[in-house]
Amino acid sequence: MAEKTKKEEKKSPSYGAKDIYVLEGLEPVRKRPGMYIGSTGVDGLHHLVKEVVDNCIDEAMGGYAKNVTVELLPGNKVSVKDDGRGIPVDIHKQTKKSALETVLTTLHAGGKFGGESYKVAGGLHGVGVSVVNALSTNLKAEVWRDGGFFEQEYIRGVPKGKVKKNGNSSETGTKITFSPDPEIFSVVDFDDKRILDFLRHQAYLTKGVRIRFYDRRKEPTITYGFKFDGGLLSFIKYLYEDGGRENKLIQGDIFYTNREVSKIDIEATFVYTEDIETKEISFANNIHTPDGGMHLTGFRSALTRGLNDYARSEGILKEKDDNLTGEDVREGLIAVVSVKISEPQFEGQTKARLGNPEARTAVESAVGEGLKEFLEKHPADAKKIIERCLLSAKARKAAKAAKETVLRKGVLEGLTLPGKLADCSSRKAEDSELFIVEGDSAGGSAKQGRDRRFQAILPLRGKILNVEKARLDKMLASQEIRSLVIALGTSIADSFDMENLRYHKIVIMTDADVDGAHIRILLLTLFYRYFPQVIEKGYIYIAQPPLYRVNRGKEAKYAYSDFERDKVIEELSSQIKARKEKGSVQLKSNEEDKEETIEEGKIKGINIQRYKGLGEMNPDQLWETTMNPENRILLKVGIDDAEEADKMFDILMGGDVEPRKKFIQAHALDVKNIDV
Repeated sequence: MAEKTKKEEKKSPSYGAKDIYVLEGLEPVRKRPGMYIGSTGVDGLHHLVKEVVDNCIDEAMGGYAKNVTVELLPGNKVSVKDDGRGIPVDIHKQTKKSALETVLTTLHAGGKFGGESYKVAGGLHGVGVSVVNALSTNLKAEVWRDGGFFEQEYIRGVPKGKVKKNGNSSETGTKITFSPDPEIFSVVDFDDKRILDFLRHQAYLTKGVRIRFYDRRKEPTITYGFKFDGGLLSFIKYLYEDGGRENKLIQGDIFYTNREVSKIDIEATFVYTEDIETKEISFANNIHTPDGGMHLTGFRSALTRGLNDYARSEGILKEKDDNLTGEDVREGLIAVVSVKISEPQFEGQTKARLGNPEARTAVESAVGEGLKEFLEKHPADAKKIIERCLLSAKARKAAKAAKETVLRKGVLEGLTLPGKLADCSSRKAEDSELFIVEGDSAGGSAKQGRDRRFQAILPLRGKILNVEKARLDKMLASQEIRSLVIALGTSIADSFDMENLRYHKIVIMTDADVDGAHIRILLLTLFYRYFPQVIEKGYIYIAQPPLYRVNRGKEAKYAYSDFERDKVIEELSSQIKARKEKGSVQLKSNEEDKEETIEEGKIKGINIQRYKGLGEMNPDQLWETTMNPENRILLKVGIDDAEEADKMFDILMGGDVEPRKKFIQAHALDVKNIDV
C-alpha cells in the first residue's frame, strides 16, 4: 500500500449549477412568506386585507372609485369590492396572458410601476394582490369593465382556468374574494376591530370615498359605514375626542394645511392638549408608516423652527433664553401628517417608514409656510401654544436635574444597589430574574424562598406614583421609582440604554386582590410609558400565585381559580355534602345550578386555605408555586396594538375623569366575580 504524503482532506458535497434553484411565479412567496408580508402571524394575516383594500383606495385617490365594500364571510373568507375601472382583462403583450392573470400571478406586475394609470399609489414595493393570491387556499377575481362581467379562480396561486366572460354589464369595478391558507398562517381568524381601524383611517385619508364593512360570520350581520368629507380635520377630531381630550385642548382653532410642493401633495394638522404624552401619526400614499420617516422628520423640523421663530419675534423668548427643543414642542401634541408622492421609497416590505429625502424638504416647506400664517392669524392660540411649550421646557430641565441626581446616586451605590433589593449572584442579564414584590412581608418570603443564583427581589412599599399623571421630574422624586430605575440599570428617558438592562426576566408579583391589581397596573403604566423597549423585547411578566391551598392529610394541591379549587376538591373527596351553618362560606360546584357549603373552609377532613396575600405563604410554598421555573405560571406582557394600549392607559390612568367614567359605565356589566 502506497504511503500517503498529504493529509486526506474531508470531501465536501458537490456544488454546481444543479444546486441553484430558480423559484418561478409565486413560488418565492410561499417559500418565504415573511419576506413579503412581515410575518405569518396575526399581523401578516391582516396585511392581506390591507393589500387588497390598498388597490381599491388607489382607484379612489385617482378619482375612479367612490365606493369600497369589505365583507368578512363564514369560513375565514374575505371579500373586497370597489367601483373603480376594473382590472384589465385583455391579453398582455409580455406574458401572453390576460392582464388580470398577469397581475394575480406575477410579482412586480401592475399599473403603478410606470405609465400614467396612477399618479400616486400605495400598492407598490413588490407586495400586492399577487402575494395575497399566493398565500390563499383559493381566490376568486370578478371584474366589471368593457361592458362585460369576467371571472377567474385560483388555488394557492395557480389558475383553475382562463378568464371567462359570464355576461354583460354596464358596471365597472373589481371584487377579490380569498381564503388565507392555514398551511401558511398560524391563525386564520380575522379581527374585525383591527380591520375597522384600518378602514376608518383610509376613509379619513381619502376625502369623499364611502367605505362599507359587513361582518357576516354570525347573525345578525354587523354593519359599519365610513365617509368623511373633512379629511384629516375629521381624523384629528376623532383622535382627541375618542381619547377623552376634547375638554383639555388649549387651542381654539386646529392647525391645518394642504399644499403641493415639488409635485408632492402634503396634508398636515395638529392640536395641543394639556396631556403630557405625544401622538404623531403619519401616512404616505394612505399607508400608515408607524416608524415615521422623512415626512414626519420634515414636520417636526418645521414645527420646532416655526414656534421658535415666532416666540423670538414676539419677544416671548429673550436673547438669553435657550431655544425650545423638539421634545418641548411635542409634549401634548396630537398631529397627523399625510403625503402623496409618485415614487415612494418605503423601508421594508411592510412599509413601516418612508425614505424619500424630497418628502422631508417638501413637508418642511409646506408646514413652515402654513404654520407662519396660522400663528399670525390666531395670536391667542399662538400665545397659548408657546406658553405650553415653555412649561414643557421648564419641566424638561427639572427632569434632567432629577435624572442626573438619580444616575449619580446609582453610580455611587455601585454593587450594593438601591433600597431593599436582594440581588442575585449571576451577572448575566439573560440568566437573571427580578421579582418586583408588593410589601415587605411578601418580600421577606420571596427572599428566603428564591434561588439566589439567578433571582433578585425588590420589595415595593405601597402603591407607586401614577406616572400617567406626572412628568419625569415628579416621577423621579419617588423613592420607590428611583430604586426601580437604578435596579434595572438602563437609566431613563433620553439616557435609556437597553444594553445595560440587568435582568431579562422582570416579574411583577402582587397579591391577587384589588390592591394588588392596582399596583400591577401602576407598574405596567410605568414600563409602558418609560421602558416600552423592555416590553417589546418580551422581558416583562406577571406572576400567577395560587388563590387556594387544598389539602387532605399530607396531600396538598394548589388552585389558581375557583373552578380549579372545585376540581381539586372533587379529586380529594368523592362526595361533598352541603352544610348550611353560621360562618360558612359558599362554594360553587362546577355543575351548573348546584351549590355546596363549606363550614370554616373544611369538608370531611379537607382543608381549604384562601390566600389573601403573598405574605401568607411561607417561603417553601412561594417557591414551589410561584417562583420555581419548573412549576410556576408566568404571563408574558406584550404590545400587540400600541395605539390601542396607549388609548387604554390614557383612559384608565389619565387625569381626566369623564372618559374613565364612560368606560366603567359601558363595561360594568361585563365584570363578574369581583373579589373585594
